Amino acid sequence: MGAGEEIRHFTVDREAARVRLDRFLEVCLGGFSRSRIKALIDDGLVKVAGVKAQKGGQRMREGDSVEVTIPPPRTLELVPLEMKLSILYEDSHLLVLEKPAGLVVHPAPGHEDDTLVNALLAHCHGLRDIGGVERPGIVHRLDKDTSGLLVVAKDQGTHQALVNLFQSRGVEKVYLALVYGVPRHPKGTIRTFIGRHPGNRKKMAVVERGREAITHYRVLTHGEDISLVEVKIETGRTHQIRVHMQHIGHPVVGDPLYGGKGLRRLAPPLREAIKALGRQALHHHRMKFVHSVTGEEMVFSSPMPQDMEKVARAANIPLPH
Repeated sequence: MGAGEEIRHFTVDREAARVRLDRFLEVCLGGFSRSRIKALIDDGLVKVAGVKAQKGGQRMREGDSVEVTIPPPRTLELVPLEMKLSILYEDSHLLVLEKPAGLVVHPAPGHEDDTLVNALLAHCHGLRDIGGVERPGIVHRLDKDTSGLLVVAKDQGTHQALVNLFQSRGVEKVYLALVYGVPRHPKGTIRTFIGRHPGNRKKMAVVERGREAITHYRVLTHGEDISLVEVKIETGRTHQIRVHMQHIGHPVVGDPLYGGKGLRRLAPPLREAIKALGRQALHHHRMKFVHSVTGEEMVFSSPMPQDMEKVARAANIPLPH
């Protein structure tokens, strides 16, 4: 075993038989991202019954032994960045903030040092390595151009507890979205499987062999061309709301990947307001969970941001008070 390496051993029980290897490891290695698990498999660091695993899709058999070699954390030079953060709540274990549209959550190609993580490192001392060297403190994420509530863990125990809470669907997540058209049913549930789009690796899609995705929506108010909907998600699949609203024929306004091309038929003031928005009209509006240390029920809300309000007013949508 190399310096700093960790080797973990698991045995497949009857309940896990026929489960995919990557899904099995998601449960066993709580807190590891799908991309990190895939990298472990691709690097030959996962053995099943003594043989190096070739792909994450192989099925487990009852009694199989699984060995995972976890290399030492890579040294990643994350640079703290002073940035004004809109923090709604903070204690010694976690904080809840409002992420503005346009801010990337964690470093990625093209955004190595201007992300929320960089700002959190400047704000919170001792955050490094909480949950991983590349995404310290991050428990869940929002797309770059989605605004709203985000919870951040400040210690390892809280991070693991929040990860478990999200995975067990113990966090209530409610979004506000402006969508094209008026749904025929004022409320409903969308239940599908979501996976990578077969023809475009940047997109997700409703597919037969994806991961279960459950979305509940309710129309709050609407104009002729656009509706304001409240969306509650049980699962947290990549682009879930955006994919699901497109799936039922009402894509999110301004969405560059899933939003359609219906701008020409709109009245000029509304068309210009959507162009000025420059992003998908999606906002994480309300979140509820139980604090893992205090046991207190935590409820947070964030009002619809001004850029979405401008689009709603241009669409003559009466906004709820």
